[in-house]
Amino acid sequence: MAQAAWNLPTWLERGVADLFPAAELGADQSLAARLAEVQASGRPLRVKLGIDPTGSDIHLGHSILFRKLRAFQDAGHTAVLIIGDFTARIGDPTGKSATRVQLSAAQVEANAETYLLQLGLGQDPERALLDFQTPGRLEVRRNGEWLAGMNLPEVIELLGISTVGQMLAKEDFANRYGGCTPISLHEFLYPLLQGY
Repeated sequence: MAQAAWNLPTWLERGVADLFPAAELGADQSLAARLAEVQASGRPLRVKLGIDPTGSDIHLGHSILFRKLRAFQDAGHTAVLIIGDFTARIGDPTGKSATRVQLSAAQVEANAETYLLQLGLGQDPERALLDFQTPGRLEVRRNGEWLAGMNLPEVIELLGISTVGQMLAKEDFANRYGGCTPISLHEFLYPLLQGY
């Protein structure tokens, strides 16, 4: 698909319930408007997607995200796949009624390698979910590159941007707290580290 003929905002909205930021939610400009400006400039995008390898297989729900990411690649943009090797060791508390069992670095690495193979590493580019072959179309990064080296003062500074009340306002934590189900402190770190 040629980039010039590709209507980025229209394509991105296809099959999507909400785009953020949305102008009607108080943002200066909607994501669709920002993307239209970028497309008009001819500058390729860097589209980032993060995934935590907490299990050995990617699942069907992931395929929708990866197909969108692949379409960006096919339109001449760079996909940046961020493997959450550090955050996977904490475990995403979203949707969990109890604290996840923490994974070892070796377990996370094995899962990450399996994910990359399932996404098409070493496969025919036409059959792969992501294009690993075309130069400049894919960067694979691991969030441990910037998170593993954090020192305690940096962690304390990061913790200072959120309150316990804000964390407990999240539905999953609120349900667990209200039900007297334990919440480990490291679980509060997870959403902060994801956004760091």
